[in-house]
Amino acid sequence: MLLAALELDRKALSDVAEEYGLGRLIDGSGAIEQRGFRRYRLVTGKTTYNMDVYLVDDEVDLRREMDVMAFLEKHNFASPRLVVQRSGRPFAERGDYLLVVTRHPQAEFCDEAGLTEKRIYRSGSAIGEFHTLCRSYKKGADSRMGFDQVFETYAEVRRRIPPYFKKIVRTLDEETEYLGNYLETKLPKGFIHGGLALDCISFKGESVACISDFWDASRGKYVFDLATAVNAMCFVDGSYSLDRFTALMAGYESLRTLSLAEWDSFPNEMRFAALKFGVVSLHRFFDAGREEGERINNDFRRYIERLRVLRREVDGGMENLLMAMATGYDYRKYQRVKGADGEDG
Repeated sequence: MLLAALELDRKALSDVAEEYGLGRLIDGSGAIEQRGFRRYRLVTGKTTYNMDVYLVDDEVDLRREMDVMAFLEKHNFASPRLVVQRSGRPFAERGDYLLVVTRHPQAEFCDEAGLTEKRIYRSGSAIGEFHTLCRSYKKGADSRMGFDQVFETYAEVRRRIPPYFKKIVRTLDEETEYLGNYLETKLPKGFIHGGLALDCISFKGESVACISDFWDASRGKYVFDLATAVNAMCFVDGSYSLDRFTALMAGYESLRTLSLAEWDSFPNEMRFAALKFGVVSLHRFFDAGREEGERINNDFRRYIERLRVLRREVDGGMENLLMAMATGYDYRKYQRVKGADGEDG
């Protein structure tokens, strides 16, 4: 996906609102911070909409994402609702750009410090619901960013990394070599989100109000989604929290039980998730064609920080998590759900 950027003033946003029949825009409408000019918020009375900007060249992938969203809406999953234009068209066109409007519930996002164990538990449950619901969704393709693609992306970006990043380069060099030998591929698979992060999950009180951003949704390993969520929600103040991890996994396993192979692979999946998003962020950071604001706001360091803890280069609570993973498998519970777990990798 090429990240699009299109600067729209208040008049241009009002024209979009008219095309979609949203009503009159009020204060609070405009570009969303940290997203450059790639996502806008449109506020009309008590309703809030997001408008995402895509390149025309991404139309095929965009339609794939919209199909996922339509499936989730049909099954009443907590996700954004697509809004079509008055004419019935699914998106607006502005030159080389496509504009997609979605309706979101009144809810709040939070950072790591704002997460409670109850919110984390319910996030785990929502991820489990997504995985089980999407067993009946058969249109998804395999992930476009598996290990081979991550390795190729890293090889490309490595040539641009300056000498004073030598510690980061050494960590990433060693990690790509390690995961190339030890990353397990024969694990339970199905349709996954692919990019779970805190800015994908919003809350109303202690409940999950909405999970969004399905651009990376694909067929892949269930445990990868969980590993990504652990890195996003269970790492706070430079350390992994056992209480948060326990809450997330309890919420998830209330819907779907992990197999022994998944528990065994969990540490490496967390390492791969940190590597993948660290490499992608580095690639964006060193993209010479990217706007300066986007480069500054693209903080790859948080992924490198997690990777160093996961590799045991620095302390950070991994001992407790590894013990929980080693003892997390419940044979009795697994036997009750065996055979009802969707695809096998």
